[in-house]
Amino acid sequence: MEITFEKNYLRELFYDGEAKDKQHRYQPHIVRKYIRVVNILDSVEKVTDLFRYRALHYEKLMGDKAGLESVRVNDQYRIEFKSSANDGITICNIIELSNHYK
Repeated sequence: MEITFEKNYLRELFYDGEAKDKQHRYQPHIVRKYIRVVNILDSVEKVTDLFRYRALHYEKLMGDKAGLESVRVNDQYRIEFKSSANDGITICNIIELSNHYK
């Protein structure tokens, strides 16, 4: 899949290992797991391949987040994203790294 980032802090976390703004600071182990999950997203060809990774708990969200999909980073955080297939290329636009208990 081709990965895009909707927000700057998500790109900074992936490429730099930290966000520049103080609002999006995460513990180092969360950042490491975030990078690992984004690399997995990048390595699969289509979204349905994510079902092979049971620990990610891939799901399509419902309710006020209908239209989004998510995978787990750990028990507390998840990556929310939108995927679309264009000309045989699946594009994954990462929307948010969020606490899924809020």
